[in-house]
Amino acid sequence: MCGIVGYLGFRDAYPVLIKGLKRLEYRGYDSAGVAIFDGTDIQLSKTKGKVSDLEARANIEIKNNGTMGLGHTRWATHGVPNDVNSHPHYSNSGNLIMIHNGIIENYQSLKKELIKRGYTFKSDTDTEVLVNLIEDIQIKEKHKLGKAVQIALNQVVGAYAIAVFDKTKPNEIVVAKLGSPLAIGVGENEFFIASDASPFIEYTKNAIYLEDEEMAIIRREKGIKVRKIVDDSLIDPYIQELQLNLEQIEKGGFEHFMLKEIYEQPEAILDTFRGRLKADEAIIKMAGVEDNMKRFLNADRIIVVACGTSWHAGLVSEYIFEDLARIPVEVEYASEFRYRNPVITDKDIVIAISQSGETADTLAAIKLAKSKGAFVFGVCNVVGSSIARETHTGAYTHAGPEIGVASTKAFTTQITVLTLMALRLARAKGTITSSEFRHHLIELELIPDKVREVLESNEYIKEIAASYKDSKNFLYLGRGYNFPVALEGALKLKEISYIHAEGYPAAEMKHGPIALIDEFMPVVVIATNKGHYDKIVSNIQEIKSRNGKIIAVVTKGDVDVRNIADHVIEVPETMEALTPMLTTIPLQLLSYHIAVMLGKNVDQPRNLAKAVTVE
Repeated sequence: MCGIVGYLGFRDAYPVLIKGLKRLEYRGYDSAGVAIFDGTDIQLSKTKGKVSDLEARANIEIKNNGTMGLGHTRWATHGVPNDVNSHPHYSNSGNLIMIHNGIIENYQSLKKELIKRGYTFKSDTDTEVLVNLIEDIQIKEKHKLGKAVQIALNQVVGAYAIAVFDKTKPNEIVVAKLGSPLAIGVGENEFFIASDASPFIEYTKNAIYLEDEEMAIIRREKGIKVRKIVDDSLIDPYIQELQLNLEQIEKGGFEHFMLKEIYEQPEAILDTFRGRLKADEAIIKMAGVEDNMKRFLNADRIIVVACGTSWHAGLVSEYIFEDLARIPVEVEYASEFRYRNPVITDKDIVIAISQSGETADTLAAIKLAKSKGAFVFGVCNVVGSSIARETHTGAYTHAGPEIGVASTKAFTTQITVLTLMALRLARAKGTITSSEFRHHLIELELIPDKVREVLESNEYIKEIAASYKDSKNFLYLGRGYNFPVALEGALKLKEISYIHAEGYPAAEMKHGPIALIDEFMPVVVIATNKGHYDKIVSNIQEIKSRNGKIIAVVTKGDVDVRNIADHVIEVPETMEALTPMLTTIPLQLLSYHIAVMLGKNVDQPRNLAKAVTVE
């Protein structure tokens, strides 16, 4: 949530900032703003609404361009979404200007103290408090901007990624990070600042990712100095080469990023097991597992911590690890886990799952688990992200950038990684035979082609969507491995179409949800021919006898369900443990088409952010 961009160099800053803000729209926001220093004064434009609204306004309000500036997309926390609360924010003197992602929890007490000292405030934001605190320290203690930022940040409680400059020193931007992501792009005689690398990937491949409690002073001619906020000690920054390319973050002819990313899943799954899976040789190689095999084999249990779609992938992994590797698994919402006093020992392995690698609750859960001696394995998509750095080891999903807020390829690639892990551990423990192991690998290698086959049903699924786009409620049912898929399907529909939907284990239908079923209640049932098929056919008959409308996802060639259901979507035959990677695809497409038909903003659904970096 929120997006930060900044530029200091030789180019006109405004086009760089606007383009960067558009690249960050996926993060979720409700207002946007830019500030450009033209060499004499700051040109400011900000507004409630979209970046396109800002662009229209800035074309009128920004008279002169400059080679230094900041931009921001805001997701409201303190203060309602409006023009005044939008970023950037000035200090009282008008010399300092700041953008901020995060929450300053003690801003009220700081604000009261500043008011006593004569400061006034135009907005309701915690950000305006912080920029004035920095100015107060600057004036009172006669410090340079960098030192004033350091002192101020040692007084605040909360999470932040900030960028601030002083118009009296037009060759310097100060940035800092705690709990919210911040990247610095390093070009030839120019520097970029952003929440992730997407705003500057076309200008440079070199990036510095700040660690928590680090700040950087970026000077036009002198370069970058990175320091610890706590003690002001110098840090030698690591400049890494980005693997991201510009084509990956463009729509590539698709109407929406979400649809593009749904169609990218065959390649994303293939990329995720590329170099790890050699089915013909019956080999799985995962360095994070191999190097810590003893820990895994001696573990009392695995605890999975995640949020949202990643939590659903974790639920699938519970079935996989327990079924194949016979390791007990508990799946926890990271947002609940971090506030409990969980029983964790050094015999536990915690698997933390996050697409962005920046999810605040999951990061906090990791720190809690580490403090209790657990070994923490991260599964995330973004190289160099906070979770990748905070965990002991892990595995990247290699899904490529996921711009749509509603995760699609993140889910299937997370399941891919977790399946590889479970199979490797199962073979090491001897809980499956060599022939079973080889069979699983062969079937896994076929999954990308089978996903492509499911995608061929897109037009048919679009027709189904047209029949149900005006429904007010949906019920999703699945059993075993496909119960988490039912939860994920319901979440996708809620996220992007704003239609109420619930996912349930099919057997639980009679324990309450069956009361809701009538001719106006579409019920999506995952009914593949693996795992309790006869039971789920009985569930479908119960729904049909109550006039429920049934959309069934079945194995290709199914007859029994086809004779009962109103609509049938086929997926290819595969092993039960691998079905979630196929059955989720029709549910993604169904949600997508319903949302588009309802005129919703599919890539940026209301009130949602791609990376939840604050509580």
